Amino acid sequence: HELAKRNHQLAEHRRMQFRIGINLGDVIGQEDGTIYGDGVNVAARLQALAEPGGICISGTAFDQVEGKLPLQFKFIGEQQVKNIAKPVRAYKVLMNATTVKPRPGHRLGRRALLLGTAVVIALMVAVSAVWKIQKPPGDRFAPSNDPAVAMPTGPAIAVLPFNNMSGDPKQDFFADGITEQLITDLSRFRNLYVIARNSTFAYKGRAVDIRQVGRELNARYVVEGSVQRRGDEVRVNVQLLDANTGAHLWAESYERSLKNAKVFGVQDDITERVVSAIGDTHGAIFRSTFEQSAGKGTTSLGAYECVLHSYAYWRVMAPAVHLKVRDCLERAVRLDPRYAEAWASLARMYVEEYSQGFNSQPDPLGRAMSAAQRAVELDPRSQLAYMNLAVVHFFRHEIDAFNVAADRAIALNPNSADTLAWAGIFVTYANQGDPSQRARGVAMMRKAIAMSPAYPTWYHIPIAWDYYYNGYYDQALSEVRKVNMPGYYWTHAMLITYYGALGRPEDAKAHIAALLELNPNFPKTMREETRKWNTPEHFISRNVANLRRAGLDVPEENR
Repeated sequence: HELAKRNHQLAEHRRMQFRIGINLGDVIGQEDGTIYGDGVNVAARLQALAEPGGICISGTAFDQVEGKLPLQFKFIGEQQVKNIAKPVRAYKVLMNATTVKPRPGHRLGRRALLLGTAVVIALMVAVSAVWKIQKPPGDRFAPSNDPAVAMPTGPAIAVLPFNNMSGDPKQDFFADGITEQLITDLSRFRNLYVIARNSTFAYKGRAVDIRQVGRELNARYVVEGSVQRRGDEVRVNVQLLDANTGAHLWAESYERSLKNAKVFGVQDDITERVVSAIGDTHGAIFRSTFEQSAGKGTTSLGAYECVLHSYAYWRVMAPAVHLKVRDCLERAVRLDPRYAEAWASLARMYVEEYSQGFNSQPDPLGRAMSAAQRAVELDPRSQLAYMNLAVVHFFRHEIDAFNVAADRAIALNPNSADTLAWAGIFVTYANQGDPSQRARGVAMMRKAIAMSPAYPTWYHIPIAWDYYYNGYYDQALSEVRKVNMPGYYWTHAMLITYYGALGRPEDAKAHIAALLELNPNFPKTMREETRKWNTPEHFISRNVANLRRAGLDVPEENR
């Protein structure tokens, strides 16, 4: 109440609003005063359910204060909150309600004081979390000492309830289902902060100004859409908007037939494609955020922006870009040593030192393993952490461990086309002698391409490689021509190999020149470099023969 009075006297841009969550539960304390545990986690989740300037308390707290305080409460149901297994009973404190008298006869003994201390401790943590959320859009959230309560690092996004344009109120369930599934699936991306449904569903049925929504929810991006059903046909329109300017960043329309199809299956298909197009590594949000930081020098980038630039590296795979990104990420983990995604991205940059020979320093795989394990330790729910751990296992030729980590990454976020693509390429190469596993890897790549409208063109590489392995050289050539990465020497090496297999040395000449300019030592190191990718010896010999047929002077010992 005091804050509300003080805010009333201030200009809007100077007002400070808090949401408070209160929980009663066990906490674990450390010598430095840090506390953690579910008692803290629930308080942090409850504050997200409160209204700005309001208070939300758990059922365990309500049971202790009911009738003892001059306040009124409203039960808002059992809430399923993030990272808490069981639903949490939640009550809203009615801030402007008529004062009620406490029931007489309640005396506070030692036990009540101890319980109150636990409430205060959890409350302090929750208020701290609120302050992070109330920062202006675009700011990084401060790191937490406990990864369980650490706020996401990237931009905040709000998914507004989709409009039912069908003229049939019974179709509200389909529109609401799309909305809820988008919120759930976007939450799997660890670099996004997704506003809870309790906040966004307050806008249902209202005509809103996107910029006002952004201000009220502190969201950097807003997703809105509509559902229209006519008979067995349904159309879903979705758009992503910049909450600061109201500008459209991405839009798509999906038309599906419900005839002989399950409604939930159609929902799954549409949300899978929307989520990947918006929230994935190469999706619209990260492209927009990257463009804003692209003009900065790498020495001025924050930890999150360094991770963004690591995503951009995979579109070019050039040594100069690798060096800048690696240095940026090394600085990022020094600045924010508990940022899991920075450690995971750094692990992948270290792998590039080994697999591509870019800017190599001693023991790249050892450094990569340490960074990847650190990422998983900090955030065991991060698909990026597990996928990059899988990549390290792959290049250490630990294929069983690779399969376990890759499967875990996919399970953590099956809607990430990028995770699916990385798993697909390495499943293809890890099992080059097993046709069924190669086919599985290729199927992953094709699904990743279908899910991601802005996918990097290297997604075609394992598909081309599988065609080549099976002797379909024309199809292999057609696929690798779709790879638009002129600064990546392996693209030229594959083209030379396929032209050699087709007996077309004249077409290979330009690519031989480009390959030798990018990697002059490739003819001498080709066998060693190919072995890194778990390639069988008979297949390496086949590659050498085709390179020589194309006109590349591969030394005799590499036969």
